[in-house]
Amino acid sequence: MMNLQKERSELEERNFYACDETLQLLIKDHLDDELFQYTDKVLSEFGKKSAGEIDERARHTDREGQPRLVKYNKMGDDISEVLVNEGYRKTVAETYETGIVGYVHKEIPELGRKGNYTYSFALGYVLSQSEPGFYCPVTLTMATAYLLDHFADDAVKEKFLKHVCATGDVSLFEGATFLTERQGGSDVGANVVKAVEEGGHFRLYGEKYFASNAGMCGVAMVLARIEGAPAGSRGLTLFAVPWRNDDGSLNGISIRRLKDKLGVRAVPSGEVEFDGARAYVVGDPKRGFYYMMEALNLSRICNAAASVGIMQRALLEAKEYARNRKAFGKSLAEFPMVQDTLGKLTAKHAVELAAIFDMIKFYQQVTDGNASDRETVLNRLFIAILKKETAEMAIHFSHEAIEMHGGNGFIEDFVTPRLLRDAQVLTVWEGTANILGLEVIRLVSKFQAHTLFIDEMSSRLERLPDGDMKDIVEKKLADLSDKLNIFAKLDSDMQTYEAKTIAKEMAYLYESIISLQMAEKYGDKYSKLAEIFIEMTWNLRNIGDEMKTVRYFSDVVI
Repeated sequence: MMNLQKERSELEERNFYACDETLQLLIKDHLDDELFQYTDKVLSEFGKKSAGEIDERARHTDREGQPRLVKYNKMGDDISEVLVNEGYRKTVAETYETGIVGYVHKEIPELGRKGNYTYSFALGYVLSQSEPGFYCPVTLTMATAYLLDHFADDAVKEKFLKHVCATGDVSLFEGATFLTERQGGSDVGANVVKAVEEGGHFRLYGEKYFASNAGMCGVAMVLARIEGAPAGSRGLTLFAVPWRNDDGSLNGISIRRLKDKLGVRAVPSGEVEFDGARAYVVGDPKRGFYYMMEALNLSRICNAAASVGIMQRALLEAKEYARNRKAFGKSLAEFPMVQDTLGKLTAKHAVELAAIFDMIKFYQQVTDGNASDRETVLNRLFIAILKKETAEMAIHFSHEAIEMHGGNGFIEDFVTPRLLRDAQVLTVWEGTANILGLEVIRLVSKFQAHTLFIDEMSSRLERLPDGDMKDIVEKKLADLSDKLNIFAKLDSDMQTYEAKTIAKEMAYLYESIISLQMAEKYGDKYSKLAEIFIEMTWNLRNIGDEMKTVRYFSDVVI
């Protein structure tokens, strides 16, 4: 018990920002000096909270304080109220007050200017190290704010946007995006929730089968089909649906039940029924599906940020345990096999985190309207391949952290079981590997994304200094180029068969170039991490070769 208390005490003293050199380097590179200084201050404070109070609340919510549905009041009326614990409510207040959502869309009072997505995603990454389940409602609120800001008319914006972007100045409306129906799932075009016009506005009827943040959101973005609209995805309209009426009563909405999920238990996910819910059209009624897919791309970046957050927490736990645990007269961290594991995890995490922020830079240009058609297509491609890769790696890192802890890693007193449970959903939310593979096929077939990708990677390589690692990556790019050109000419069935494999190789190539860019920009430590990453990623080491992870251990695993 004393050892467990000591580990918890050490965790509370840790700061998830202060101990993350790579994050600090990246945000300094990606932000101008004024915004960096502000971000650095906010993250220093939020990183400490995330490693301390927020993490303790997350443990309580996961084990004992999960959201609970109160379906009926004492008179038998359906009130569909979701109750969350007080710690959860405190995390809500502290997180949104950072401007994780709001400062993307409105000015930071201290600076007299907006923040950006780099600021927001850095906060989301840090938050996800303690509570990826809570980052889901934040993600939904970010998507809601995006849809309202970009596509809603002035009246709808005026009604909802300031509340969705609240930072403690006005009452907060968390957001939600309700897509999934029982008969459709990923096939959103099969949705049947209907919208009936009534006196100049609309009422919704039907059900959404997997509705996250049910009962906690102030407004939900919902796809529904106006009577007489065509079948399929083109017939769907996007609506903003307040959860409650102005008098506090439910807006024709009820929750059938909350889902009993494997992980991310902090977020209430339910089956929601609409029975005449008042709804406001957002944008062009014929473009609802397009709007929601734009928001989905944002949510996929959030998913990737949550994934690398889980990766970082798993790595921190594994490193701490390896240093403190004694076996056979030595700490675990003194054994070469352990050093190899930690070295490889460190390299993969650093490179993947840098790739995420590289992608976010592209995304900011797209959302600002400053991106070319080429950059827009590349951004969609990067989002698809990195969402897939980071989600899979979150599971892998969580597994490795459990393995490092041995039997303790399987015990709920430690954070490792929760990391694995929470990581598992990230491969599913915002598109499974199969759905992301279909996205790669669409981008290749419709926009020749493979040639854009080859050109972009070639251009980046040309700007890097010569060396052995560059030679390796150039060869891998040539091999991948041949594969992509073949892939683009395959028939539909064969493309679907090959899509996930080709997406993984594209992610490997993209990240390999990111590793070389980091080596050039940040120097010695990151040159060593790049060596480890490239050798590991492309399976270049032969039995008996030098153990780079062991040789570089004290330099790269800190």
